[in-house]
Amino acid sequence: MNPDLIYLFVGEIVIILALYRFLLRDWVIDKWEEKIEEEGWLVVKLDPVINEIEDRMHEKLQAFQDSFFGSVGAMTKKAKDLDPMNNIRKAAKQGDWTSMLVEYAANKANLGHLLGSESQNIGSNNSKINSKPLIPKKLFK
Repeated sequence: MNPDLIYLFVGEIVIILALYRFLLRDWVIDKWEEKIEEEGWLVVKLDPVINEIEDRMHEKLQAFQDSFFGSVGAMTKKAKDLDPMNNIRKAAKQGDWTSMLVEYAANKANLGHLLGSESQNIGSNNSKINSKPLIPKKLFK
C-alpha cells in the first residue's frame, strides 16, 4: 500500500470529525431544541402509532368483555341448575309430596348435591324402568 494514500485517508477522517465536532454538532443540537420547544411535535409524529395501538386495545377489550360476560352467563346457568331448592320446587309444582319430602330431608342433611344430579338422571330413566314388567327369574334350575 502506498503510505501517501493512508495519510490522505486518515486526514479525511480527521477533517470530517473536526467538522462534526465544531460545526454540525451545534447545528443538530439547535434543531432538536427547536423541535422540543414546539408544542406537540412528538404527538404529531406518533399519531398513527397511537391510533393503531388504540384500535387494537379496543378490539382486545371488546373480545375480553364478550368472553367474560359469556362465561358469567354460563356459570349463572350452571349455578341455577345446582340450586338444591330447584328439585323441591319441581316436586311441589307436580304435587309429588314424597319427592318433596325426600329432597327437603336431603337438603337439610347436606346431601342435596348428591340427590340433585341423581334425581334428574333417575327421572329421565324412570319411564324406561316402569315400562318393563318385573318378571322374577328362577335362582335354581
